[in-house]
Amino acid sequence: MKNHVPNIITLFNLLSGILSIYAIMNDNIELAAYLIFVAAGFDFLDGLAARLLNAKSAMGAELDSLADVVSFGVAPGFIMFYMLSVSHGQPGHTAENFSIIPFLAFIIPAFGALRLAKFNVDTEQTTSFRGLPIPAMAILVASLPLIRSFLFEEKAFFYMIITNTYFLLAIAIVGSILMVSRFPMFSLKFVGIEFKNNMTKYIFLGMSLLLLIFLQIVAIPFIVLLYLFISLVVYLVDIQD
Repeated sequence: MKNHVPNIITLFNLLSGILSIYAIMNDNIELAAYLIFVAAGFDFLDGLAARLLNAKSAMGAELDSLADVVSFGVAPGFIMFYMLSVSHGQPGHTAENFSIIPFLAFIIPAFGALRLAKFNVDTEQTTSFRGLPIPAMAILVASLPLIRSFLFEEKAFFYMIITNTYFLLAIAIVGSILMVSRFPMFSLKFVGIEFKNNMTKYIFLGMSLLLLIFLQIVAIPFIVLLYLFISLVVYLVDIQD
């Protein structure tokens, strides 16, 4: 029975992604965003359960990728589609006119699927990553409608940025390219609990916690940027050594 526990958790990840898409179909974009975070929680737990129960399997790895394509590819693609549809700055766009721009959001699930396929056949990505992990991209996209709601009343400068068509397109395109890139990024899998062996991870988690305390949901894009920056620093230090 223990061998099925990680797969059951993975199915909850998949279910969260399906419910996220359903929420978008019912115009509940915030619920859709929260369900991406729920899916990310299940994605973390299924890997943890597989390690603790020594229940890793080839089928489990394939099921995990299939679930991730839905929860971290298709569902965030629809969230970005929604955000682009209601964004400001589209040339000549009105409620009556058809615009192709929102459909560019589906580059996210397309490149996300490619990212997962590359990850599954890449034996180098065991202790670190090549390219932006698809859950990180999904969490970044899911944070956008929540930030929009959080900043709605003030409509400050950052609100105007994250609701701008071209800013959203930049996130979709640059994030998708990063997912399939060969850019080295550190993994959050801990090697024991000693600070020396996990220094990069502890620093990242500590700084991320501070950002969340001070900026709340607005911190998430900055946390993703922090992840990219620290990964770059680690890479530059490694090649000098």
